[in-house]
Amino acid sequence: MIERLRVATILVLVLLGLFFTFVSTTGVLRLPDVYSRAHTASQADTLGAGFTLAAVALALGWGTTSYKTVLLLFFIFVTNPTAAHAISRAADEEGIEPWTTDDDRTDEDLLDASQMETDGGDRRGDQQ
Repeated sequence: MIERLRVATILVLVLLGLFFTFVSTTGVLRLPDVYSRAHTASQADTLGAGFTLAAVALALGWGTTSYKTVLLLFFIFVTNPTAAHAISRAADEEGIEPWTTDDDRTDEDLLDASQMETDGGDRRGDQQ
Protein backbone atom coordinates (compact mmCIF):
# COMPACT_ATOMS: atom_id res chain seq x y z
CA MET A 1 0.00 0.00 0.00
CA ILE A 2 2.74 2.47 0.97
CA GLU A 3 4.80 1.50 -2.08
CA ARG A 4 1.83 2.16 -4.40
CA LEU A 5 1.34 5.58 -2.83
CA ARG A 6 5.05 6.33 -3.28
CA VAL A 7 5.00 5.31 -6.94
CA ALA A 8 1.81 7.30 -7.55
CA THR A 9 3.38 10.37 -5.94
CA ILE A 10 6.49 9.98 -8.08
CA LEU A 11 4.34 9.70 -11.20
CA VAL A 12 2.31 12.81 -10.29
CA LEU A 13 5.49 14.80 -9.60
CA VAL A 14 7.04 13.74 -12.93
CA LEU A 15 3.85 14.64 -14.81
CA LEU A 16 3.71 18.05 -13.10
CA GLY A 17 7.38 18.59 -13.97
CA LEU A 18 6.72 17.70 -17.61
CA PHE A 19 3.68 19.98 -17.73
CA PHE A 20 5.54 23.02 -16.38
CA THR A 21 8.55 22.33 -18.61
CA PHE A 22 6.22 22.17 -21.62
CA VAL A 23 4.53 25.43 -20.57
CA SER A 24 7.94 27.07 -20.20
CA THR A 25 9.09 25.86 -23.60
CA THR A 26 5.89 27.07 -25.23
CA GLY A 27 6.20 30.44 -23.50
CA VAL A 28 9.79 30.95 -24.59
CA LEU A 29 8.85 30.14 -28.19
CA ARG A 30 5.58 32.10 -28.35
CA LEU A 31 5.89 35.18 -26.15
CA PRO A 32 6.71 38.46 -27.90
CA ASP A 33 9.66 40.00 -26.05
CA VAL A 34 12.66 39.22 -23.89
CA TYR A 35 10.96 40.31 -20.67
CA SER A 36 8.02 37.91 -20.97
CA ARG A 37 10.30 35.12 -22.12
CA ALA A 38 12.60 35.63 -19.15
CA HIS A 39 9.57 35.58 -16.85
CA THR A 40 8.25 32.28 -18.16
CA ALA A 41 11.72 30.77 -18.18
CA SER A 42 12.32 31.70 -14.57
CA GLN A 43 8.89 30.73 -13.25
CA ALA A 44 7.63 27.72 -15.18
CA ASP A 45 11.03 26.18 -15.85
CA THR A 46 11.96 26.38 -12.18
CA LEU A 47 8.71 24.66 -11.24
CA GLY A 48 9.23 21.99 -13.91
CA ALA A 49 12.75 21.22 -12.73
CA GLY A 50 11.62 21.39 -9.11
CA PHE A 51 8.83 18.87 -9.47
CA THR A 52 11.01 16.53 -11.54
CA LEU A 53 13.90 16.66 -9.08
CA ALA A 54 11.49 16.11 -6.19
CA ALA A 55 10.29 12.96 -7.99
CA VAL A 56 13.90 11.83 -8.45
CA ALA A 57 14.66 12.43 -4.77
CA LEU A 58 11.56 10.50 -3.74
CA ALA A 59 12.40 7.64 -6.12
CA LEU A 60 15.96 7.35 -4.79
CA GLY A 61 14.91 7.14 -1.17
CA TRP A 62 16.99 8.35 1.77
CA GLY A 63 20.63 8.31 0.77
CA THR A 64 23.50 10.55 -0.24
CA THR A 65 22.28 10.78 -3.83
CA SER A 66 18.90 11.97 -2.62
CA TYR A 67 20.57 14.68 -0.54
CA LYS A 68 22.55 15.78 -3.58
CA THR A 69 19.33 15.98 -5.57
CA VAL A 70 17.77 18.20 -2.92
CA LEU A 71 20.87 20.45 -3.03
CA LEU A 72 20.56 20.63 -6.81
CA LEU A 73 16.90 21.56 -6.40
CA PHE A 74 17.88 24.40 -4.04
CA PHE A 75 20.56 25.55 -6.50
CA ILE A 76 18.02 25.70 -9.34
CA PHE A 77 15.53 27.62 -7.20
CA VAL A 78 18.21 30.23 -6.53
CA THR A 79 19.89 30.50 -9.93
CA ASN A 80 16.99 30.43 -12.42
CA PRO A 81 15.23 33.58 -11.15
CA THR A 82 18.58 35.31 -10.67
CA ALA A 83 19.59 34.58 -14.26
CA ALA A 84 16.23 35.79 -15.58
CA HIS A 85 16.61 39.01 -13.58
CA ALA A 86 20.10 39.54 -14.99
CA ILE A 87 18.87 39.00 -18.55
CA SER A 88 15.96 41.41 -18.06
CA ARG A 89 18.18 44.02 -16.49
CA ALA A 90 20.71 43.74 -19.32
CA ALA A 91 17.90 44.13 -21.86
CA ASP A 92 16.64 47.20 -20.02
CA GLU A 93 20.10 48.74 -19.88
CA GLU A 94 20.51 48.05 -23.59
CA GLY A 95 17.33 50.04 -24.23
CA ILE A 96 15.08 47.21 -25.37
CA GLU A 97 11.48 48.30 -24.94
CA PRO A 98 8.84 45.83 -23.75
CA TRP A 99 6.10 44.84 -26.15
CA THR A 100 2.69 46.39 -25.44
CA THR A 101 -0.78 45.72 -26.84
CA ASP A 102 -0.80 49.01 -28.76
CA ASP A 103 2.58 48.24 -30.32
CA ASP A 104 2.12 48.30 -34.09
CA ARG A 105 5.54 46.86 -34.97
CA THR A 106 5.43 43.68 -37.01
CA ASP A 107 7.53 40.59 -36.46
CA GLU A 108 9.79 41.68 -39.33
CA ASP A 109 10.35 45.09 -37.69
CA LEU A 110 11.27 43.43 -34.40
CA LEU A 111 13.62 41.04 -36.19
CA ASP A 112 15.33 43.90 -38.03
CA ALA A 113 15.68 45.87 -34.80
CA SER A 114 17.17 42.88 -32.99
CA GLN A 115 19.81 42.39 -35.68
CA MET A 116 21.06 45.98 -35.60
CA GLU A 117 24.57 46.30 -34.28
CA THR A 118 25.08 48.57 -31.32
CA ASP A 119 28.20 50.25 -30.04
CA GLY A 120 27.55 48.92 -26.54
CA GLY A 121 27.17 52.39 -25.11
CA ASP A 122 24.57 53.67 -22.69
CA ARG A 123 21.32 54.24 -24.56
CA ARG A 124 19.86 56.40 -21.82
CA GLY A 125 22.58 59.01 -22.02
CA ASP A 126 22.72 61.96 -24.39
CA GLN A 127 23.18 60.82 -27.95
CA GLN A 128 24.73 63.15 -30.51
